[in-house]
Amino acid sequence: MKTATATLSKFAAGLALGWLALAPVHAQSSRIAWLSSERIYNESRLAKLAGDKLAEEFSRREKALQDMANRLKGANARLEKDGMTMQEAERVKLQKEAFELDRDFQRRQREFREDLNQRTNEERAAIADKATRIIKQLAQTEGFDIVLQDAVWASPRIDITNKVLEALDKDK
Repeated sequence: MKTATATLSKFAAGLALGWLALAPVHAQSSRIAWLSSERIYNESRLAKLAGDKLAEEFSRREKALQDMANRLKGANARLEKDGMTMQEAERVKLQKEAFELDRDFQRRQREFREDLNQRTNEERAAIADKATRIIKQLAQTEGFDIVLQDAVWASPRIDITNKVLEALDKDK
């Protein structure tokens, strides 16, 4: 019985010493910072360059899709306008062409969106990598204990988005 009581006493003493050791940690105040990742993705020089790059990269395909949409619209308009007066074989042929054009348009449009989304995500990942490096540097330099992003609300006093944007725009 004495060993159980002695063990319990040692445990309680150890626990008390642990709490005393942690007391200074609780007394210190933490430094918290916040940033808007959406602003980083939309307002940084890198984001604008990436947007221009993607627009140039996908402009030909977008134009081809617009042309295809116009052809499809024209075929449907012709079917609607002249379909009743056309000979059966001609109307069936035009319907088949419009159906195939629509199917091809839908496929190409889906592929375009998927490719654009993939490339956008790749560009955002590159921006995020650079921003993360800058955020870590800034946190170490300014002594932040934690940096949060995309909070429901954060005080402008702890917002470091502008500092990150400035550093990101200077970074090559």
